[in-house]
Amino acid sequence: MIFNIHVTGIVQGVGFRPFIYRLAESYGLKGSVINLGDAGVRIKIQGDKDKIYQFIRDIKIKAPPLAKVKEIRIEEIEDREEFQNFSILQSDLEKESQGSITPPDVGICNNCLKELFDEKDRRYLHFFITCTDCGPRFTVIRSLPYDRERTSMRYFEMCDECREEYTNPNNRRFHAQTIACHKCGPKAFLMDRSGKIISNSSVDALKKASKLLAKGNIIAVKGNGGFHIACTAGDDEVVERLRKSLDRKQQPFAIMTRDVNAVERFAFLSGDEKILLTSEVKPIVVLKKKEGSTLISSAVSPGLHTIGVMLPYTALHALLFHWNNIDVLVMTSANKPGYPMVIDNQEALKTLSNIVDYFLMHDREIVQRCDDSVVSFIGNRKTFMRRSRGYVPLPIKIKNRTKEVVIATGPDTDVTFCILRGNQTFLSQHIGDTSHYETMGFFKNALQHFQRLLDVDFSLVACDLHPRFSTTIFARELSEKRDLQMVHVQHHHAHLASLLAEHGLEEMVCITADGFGYGTDGKAWGGEVLYGTFDNFERMYHLQPQPMIGGDLATEYPLRMVAGIIGKEAEEFLFQHADKFPHGEKEIEIILKQIKAKRYPITTSCGRVLDAAASALGICYRRTYEGEPARKLEATATGGKDVLNIKPEIKGNVLDTTLLLETILENIDRYDRKNLAYCAEEYIAKGLAALAIDAAESKGVRHIGFSGGCAYNNHILTTIRRLVEKENYIFLQHQKVPPGDGGVSLGQATV
Repeated sequence: MIFNIHVTGIVQGVGFRPFIYRLAESYGLKGSVINLGDAGVRIKIQGDKDKIYQFIRDIKIKAPPLAKVKEIRIEEIEDREEFQNFSILQSDLEKESQGSITPPDVGICNNCLKELFDEKDRRYLHFFITCTDCGPRFTVIRSLPYDRERTSMRYFEMCDECREEYTNPNNRRFHAQTIACHKCGPKAFLMDRSGKIISNSSVDALKKASKLLAKGNIIAVKGNGGFHIACTAGDDEVVERLRKSLDRKQQPFAIMTRDVNAVERFAFLSGDEKILLTSEVKPIVVLKKKEGSTLISSAVSPGLHTIGVMLPYTALHALLFHWNNIDVLVMTSANKPGYPMVIDNQEALKTLSNIVDYFLMHDREIVQRCDDSVVSFIGNRKTFMRRSRGYVPLPIKIKNRTKEVVIATGPDTDVTFCILRGNQTFLSQHIGDTSHYETMGFFKNALQHFQRLLDVDFSLVACDLHPRFSTTIFARELSEKRDLQMVHVQHHHAHLASLLAEHGLEEMVCITADGFGYGTDGKAWGGEVLYGTFDNFERMYHLQPQPMIGGDLATEYPLRMVAGIIGKEAEEFLFQHADKFPHGEKEIEIILKQIKAKRYPITTSCGRVLDAAASALGICYRRTYEGEPARKLEATATGGKDVLNIKPEIKGNVLDTTLLLETILENIDRYDRKNLAYCAEEYIAKGLAALAIDAAESKGVRHIGFSGGCAYNNHILTTIRRLVEKENYIFLQHQKVPPGDGGVSLGQATV
């Protein structure tokens, strides 16, 4: 009896064929297993019928830890072929379905880590040690099926010892496509900033780099998905030098620690956070700082109460700690904010030589750049701040199945795109700010790669409502070129829809609070209470429209928002802070004239109100990175009390925010900043919760959600949740995609 079995899911690049081989051998069955061009696996199995059924049952039950079996299709075939044994066949480009998935990169496993530091192991100190359970996948794959010749490892021919392991069914590296060793694998080398080779021996290069870090040098480090910039995190002078070189005045740096013990010396670590930090993904986990710790320079995460931490996720990273006593390294992406990560050696030398002292590189090509994922626990629930390495290109399953193949292009900052096929949505890695030419080039390259891996042709394109976003322009060009239907989706409706899709619902009331979204009236929205479905939405309530004096300048210099919100009554306060304006008193005089003449755009943005509160309290006068004033306001408010207890004032369908700023300024000398910052957030949270509860009651719905960049604020989110649940409504927050703009493309696709 012979059966043809087609398995879909995450079944390539995860040790699935070796698992099938061993499983068939254990039952005494004969046949073959082969990778297909659709990322699926086909098995032909011959033998006793009962044993075959046991074999099929075990495929799902006993699959390798990284595998995810989605579907098993079985048919009995009339095949007279007599198999002599069970074998793994060379991959076939044939495609039988579209149900399978390319695996993401996986952090180094404990077995490889143990071998890395075992002097008796032949891979001792080999920076590219991997096996079937770990290593790069998404960042090395060119096309499917997943075999070495279709990855960036194709240029590294296996030595005899590696080939023996590769063909040995009992070896952990049986059919591991990234298998390598000192003899046959990629080579690391160290260069100075002029491009001069310091060492072209892998181990020596790593050793020298490790010691150079201990001496206060800054090094560009080529990883699996792009370059990082590394330096010791404990030296103020070194960190400040890096800030000056990168022109990142305040933006927090991610750090990498030697081990978990080091983390617990400077940050609080819950059980859930520890599990995530040490998982096979090894993302950046945002943790609360411990006061008084001297292990990390205050310049790493200035003005914030949190810090982003990760553990070494490749052998190369682990080796950077091996020849020094450093416990914590700055490990930040080698790019300007919003721009793509550097991935090419020559590009790195060209763009980073005025920033770093040395370059630690290797000769393996990076096929797809992929930033580190960033995760935080907000309201005690795992929340993505950036969904990228380790999660992409895994799909997010949704309730409703569509016949269309949709490409959604996202907004303009923190961009991801999303491909919807059937009931699976595939979000891209973090792309960045697509107003930059280079980032838009990355967007297009990544989209072509996804289209190739998923083998899809688009039938519909969705984009933001804003006519001048680069992603909107791209969508229009794609629509015209391929004759595709094009759908514009309002920004906050997309936020709502992404939350609906995550939770498998059809309707909800959603608080969508962020910095900016182009409204249906052509104005700047950002503090909205919407009732909506996938098809439509109704704007039921919003924050008070406020002047943005100078337009976008008000986002960079939030005292301009204070001027707009308070008006002429803020004149004395503004002149007292004239030194906080680039052009001093002259600038303030122009601002006051603009207020009098009413020459300004208006916004309902929640982010801009929080920015105004931050600047009014002297917490942040200039925004140097996305969300800075609001994040520093939250840090200041941590541990505060609601000393003002301001009752939210709702006029018609509008929450008054002028009252909030006026009350804060009236009490600025009576209470400390911590408590006033807490009061500002509390007022916003209470007001939005009241509006949402009223909207839910009027619409007769049970679910109230919270989406948008302000949903990263733990205090605001937990207060809204408490008030919503107190009224017996079901509160929903994001857990599968970022609440911010990184999740918008999911909403666009599902609308």
